[in-house]
Amino acid sequence: MVFPERYARCAALWRRRALRPAFVLSSAILNLGRTVKITTAFLVALLLLCLTITAAVSLGSAPIPVSTVWSIIAAKLSPGSVEVAWSAGRESIVWDVRLPRVVLAGLVGAGLALTGAVLQPVTRNPLADPHLLGVSSGGALGAIVALLHTGLILGLATVPLFAFAGALLATALVALVTRVLGTNADRLVLSGVAVAFTLTSIGNLMIFLGDPRAVHTVIFWMLGGLGLAQWPHLVYPAVVLTACLGYLTLRAREINALAMGDETATTLGIPVRRFRLVLFVVTALLTGVMVAFSGAIGFVGLMVPHFVRLFAGSDNVRVIPLSAFVGALVLIWADLFSRVVMAPEDMPIGVITGLVGGIAFIAILKQRKLV
Repeated sequence: MVFPERYARCAALWRRRALRPAFVLSSAILNLGRTVKITTAFLVALLLLCLTITAAVSLGSAPIPVSTVWSIIAAKLSPGSVEVAWSAGRESIVWDVRLPRVVLAGLVGAGLALTGAVLQPVTRNPLADPHLLGVSSGGALGAIVALLHTGLILGLATVPLFAFAGALLATALVALVTRVLGTNADRLVLSGVAVAFTLTSIGNLMIFLGDPRAVHTVIFWMLGGLGLAQWPHLVYPAVVLTACLGYLTLRAREINALAMGDETATTLGIPVRRFRLVLFVVTALLTGVMVAFSGAIGFVGLMVPHFVRLFAGSDNVRVIPLSAFVGALVLIWADLFSRVVMAPEDMPIGVITGLVGGIAFIAILKQRKLV
């Protein structure tokens, strides 16, 4: 009876070897299909971003044809390549007013959405958002100190640095309060709301004690506005966003492990405390710099990651970069609406995101059965 058993083992081994190429081929096809799907999604997002920027620059209280918009941009990027067939006024509207504003809206939207996409899995709380956790309020407080009381002592970097310091302070306060009250996910949000109210009150007091001539500008800035965008101001948010997006995308798999729990992440060799601290510093930097140039714009970091996860799943390798793309789209359209709805006046963009975000917040609470 030895020969039949040996024959059976040989036959099973032969079948496994014969089927191995088929398994390898099917796995390669699945991986290729997944890669094509992800690449297609990013190309579609990039195309939508280009179309959105074009529409946002073209539309407004003084509509400008799309062909003229692209001709002006081409002439500015490559002088002499396009024959000038437009007025100096239109060129100033496109290049000096609308395009910097649209680019800043895209950078800020991407930064805030990216922050929310990281904070939610890191804190394991779907309600985590730089606005709800008080990080935006901390950044706003730092910017108010710079705008009203210190002046631009460090040049253009003054407001972003003070805003980053304020955002970092808010993050530390939330961590401290949460450590005292407990690490429950809901208590984290409540701690963030408490810190946000406290820092907002301090900021309001500083506005009251500050220069009355600058109060109107600061209040409009606090409501969220992009009307002061200029090309030299775009360097800081662009550099910070690019660096943070690259770092967070590279560490997306570690963020996935952290979202599964500290024990799982530790088992996989991730230094949990140090890594979480680094992520909090990165998100504070992102939030502080974006708030410094746009004011306190809320709920973008809450809404966008949830919307992205509906279509891309929970894998942060996809969610993090896609959230940046979608966040840019959302804030550009919100800014366009704020320019058009009360033209020629500008509605603060924070009013629009607050209205939409409030509804989204209630929907998320209802889904979690907290209301």
